[in-house]
Amino acid sequence: MIYQSKKLEELGKTSEAEEHLKMVSFSLQCMARGGVHDHVGGGFHRYSVDECWHVPHFEKMLYDQGQLANVYLDVFSITKDAFYSCVARDIFDYLRRDMIGPNGEIFSAEDADSAESQNSTKKKEGAFYVWSNTEVDDIVGDHAAQFKEHYYVKKSGNCDLSQMSDPHGEFEGKNVLIERNSADVMASKFGMPLENYQEILGVSRKKLFDARLKRPRPHLDDKVIVSWNGLAISSFARASKILKNEPDGTKFNFPVVGTNPEDYMEVAKKALSFIKENLYDSQSRRLQHSFRNGPSKAPGFLDDYAFLISGLLDVYEYGGEISWLSWAVELQETQDEVFLDKTGGGYFNTTGEDVSVLLRVKEDHDGAEPSGNSVSAMNLVRLASMFMGTRSDRYKQNAEHLLAVFEKRLKEAPVAVPLMCCAADMLAVPSKKQVVLVGKKASPEMERMLVAVHASYDPNKTVIHIDPNEDEEIGFWEEKNPNVAAMAKSNKVAEKVVALVCRDFACKAPVTDPQSLQALLVKGKV
Repeated sequence: MIYQSKKLEELGKTSEAEEHLKMVSFSLQCMARGGVHDHVGGGFHRYSVDECWHVPHFEKMLYDQGQLANVYLDVFSITKDAFYSCVARDIFDYLRRDMIGPNGEIFSAEDADSAESQNSTKKKEGAFYVWSNTEVDDIVGDHAAQFKEHYYVKKSGNCDLSQMSDPHGEFEGKNVLIERNSADVMASKFGMPLENYQEILGVSRKKLFDARLKRPRPHLDDKVIVSWNGLAISSFARASKILKNEPDGTKFNFPVVGTNPEDYMEVAKKALSFIKENLYDSQSRRLQHSFRNGPSKAPGFLDDYAFLISGLLDVYEYGGEISWLSWAVELQETQDEVFLDKTGGGYFNTTGEDVSVLLRVKEDHDGAEPSGNSVSAMNLVRLASMFMGTRSDRYKQNAEHLLAVFEKRLKEAPVAVPLMCCAADMLAVPSKKQVVLVGKKASPEMERMLVAVHASYDPNKTVIHIDPNEDEEIGFWEEKNPNVAAMAKSNKVAEKVVALVCRDFACKAPVTDPQSLQALLVKGKV
């Protein structure tokens, strides 16, 4: 999540929140227009070597794609600006096309280096991604001049924006595509309607994409790492509903895989199914860390449990079956059993069962990946809200104890643990908001209500959906939180989906249409 305001109802309205949003939005726009973004094939490279975000280290990591997709979805939820939703879709297209295996597993990374030609055995950084001026002329054709000006393509190569862009002369005569001006500015310069100009760019990129397919690809790291899959699963699940709120007429970059948001939930579920079938022992309730030609011998680490639980919670809250929530609860129990410091609080990174590991540590830094403790704090707060009045006290107590362990870190270096700061902020909210949807799960009405409930950005909102005619769901909630089961039974309306918006399960009058639900949530009347 990008940030949290202490007054969540005023998120996006206060001057402070507006300033934060402006900074985040500007950063995301610059990243998407920079060379760190693969303008031809989608997705983001690992990092930039210069201050202009121009020349990247060309490796692509799964954990970056999942987190970046989520933050672009967040900003789209707040602004409804299709620029951000299109970047998220760009990431998903890349992952679905190049990073997903035959059984739904999501691979880990693509190398930075590749051979310069089919006949070459020598690999070079970025060879798959960079272009000479002549190549662009030959491939793009009639619109090459416009394309080259838009993406700063030069005859001598374009790595001149910073001394750090190409300190070793590796990209001499080569171009890393970068947008130095927005499409609307350039369309105005060329005296063209924006839609026509964007179409020219899209067609030109597609030509380069097709030409690039003939180049030797970078090596694919086809390991399946549970924690990184968890990050990607979360973003796919959230996209399945958030992207249904795109403005009518939104234009996409030449989608290679498709644009139906409902497909994204299936990607998330298939990845979860692969993990459950190949990396989870239902008897011991333990995870293995990774898979390649079979499960690794390494047991799951804290990150594997925490990130997967987070992904499962998102799959459920964005419309997935109750079985995914049940598995999240089960994994949280195992995590508490295996990793929780029951006296000192917080979670160790490892199980402590390997005698060769002499020291068990508790990670306290949100870096390229968030720490397992930060994600766990978020998970515990979410679970506490969902099961309030029953087992929530244990979840809440564990979250409070965890944050107390890292109190000094939070106070002295909050920039080191931004996600943990979000968890602390969520925990500090005096009353929790739940939205309970009661009705037939496999119905267009439930889908529309889920889209409505996820139309606005509110990280302090818990979504529960229950079919009163499904014994499995009623049984789950009767055991875990009887309040929800009772609400389902008392609000069963034939052919209608009933929405109850609650604070600590004290609910307002039910509504039965998406517009009323969305208005209620946006206006903050609960």
